[in-house]
Amino acid sequence: MSDIADVEALLRSALVPVEPSEGLSDRLERGLSEITDLAAEELSDWELSTMRDPRNWGRPAAAVVVGGAAAGALVLVRARQQQKKRGGALREIERGLRGFADDVQKRLER
Repeated sequence: MSDIADVEALLRSALVPVEPSEGLSDRLERGLSEITDLAAEELSDWELSTMRDPRNWGRPAAAVVVGGAAAGALVLVRARQQQKKRGGALREIERGLRGFADDVQKRLER
C-alpha cells in the first residue's frame, strides 16, 4: 500500500499545473496578431474578379482559415489574460470577442 501512495504522491507533484511566463503570453499574442493582420491584408488585396477561376481560390481560402484560427486563438489568449486579472471566464471571452470584432471591423474599413 505504501508503494501505491508513494507513486500517487510522485505523480501529484509531477503533474502540478504550471502557468506560462508573462513574456511567453505576450509573444504569443503578438504573433497571433501579426498572423491575423497578414490574413486580413491578403483578403483586402484580393479582387472578386479573380474568383471566376477556381485555381485562384487557394490563397484567399487559406487566408480565411489561418486568419480565423489565429483570431480565435487570440480571443482565447486575451480572455485568459483578463480572467487572470479579474476572474469570470465567460464574460471575458465575450469581451474578447467584441474586442476582436471591433479590430476586424477597423482593419476592413482601411
